[in-house]
Amino acid sequence: MNFKSIIEFTQYFNTDDKCREFLEEQRWGDTPACPHCGSTNVVKFKTDNKTYKCREKVCRKKFTVTVGTMYENTKTPLTKWFLATYILSVHSKGISSVQLAEWLNVTQKTAWFLTHRIREMLADNAPELLNEVVEIDETYVGGKISNKHVSKRKQYKGLDNKTMVLGAVQREGKVKTRVIPQTNIENIQKTVTEFVEPNSTMYTDESHAYNKIKDNYKHDTVHHRSKEYVRGEVHTNTIEGFWSVLKRQIHGIHHFVSPKHLQRYCNESSYRYNTRGLEQDERFADVIARCNGRLTYKSLING
Repeated sequence: MNFKSIIEFTQYFNTDDKCREFLEEQRWGDTPACPHCGSTNVVKFKTDNKTYKCREKVCRKKFTVTVGTMYENTKTPLTKWFLATYILSVHSKGISSVQLAEWLNVTQKTAWFLTHRIREMLADNAPELLNEVVEIDETYVGGKISNKHVSKRKQYKGLDNKTMVLGAVQREGKVKTRVIPQTNIENIQKTVTEFVEPNSTMYTDESHAYNKIKDNYKHDTVHHRSKEYVRGEVHTNTIEGFWSVLKRQIHGIHHFVSPKHLQRYCNESSYRYNTRGLEQDERFADVIARCNGRLTYKSLING
């Protein structure tokens, strides 16, 4: 598959059966597996062409490919799920839930829930640490609640302060981000050690937050307060470029995001950065393969 436009995409995935077949291929390959016990000793019913049954005596449960995934018990057709996933994963700045609702002909609430479940799929759970040359920086995302309509201020009471996001990017490699609810030195140091392999070269600004861990790395700094931004190979321009993309996504498309959902927006922007070398159809297939796990509406709004 090599889709040149959204029209080609929708023409190809024009039925739920086609979407389900593609989902089975991405999730299982040629070997369907029971999501309850993991056994591959399963049989497919011929009556509806989508239901399987586990043959293990200790299990014997029926299931479909959506069980145990973001699509489980969804009332939204897979055709709309797939289109939302394609748009969110390949669009350079993402899309607002209002705009997506119009494109999918669903309510804004449904579109909002869809986008957050897809962003959950975009999270980088890989254990590999960044290495070689790594740039690290923090930024603050958010704005004053006083700028919002009076009807919204009570909903976001207490969230006037901006939220810190720490980012680390390996040059010519991947970026990792983490929202830090409490902006203290301990949280910054802990995140850096979980992101970056020891003995790597670490470039930061002159912040004292890196003092206690700098001995674990080949550390050098640029002094932004003295208006020094580049000194040979020492700079943080790569991660700062990523911040500009993230903020254009948030401020230009969504205008405001609450701190409790900010990590998912970071996941979305990070994913597009980390898969910049993939073709659009390859990126879409990769996201579909990440569908394991669930995010209920209750946990989303209460999280």
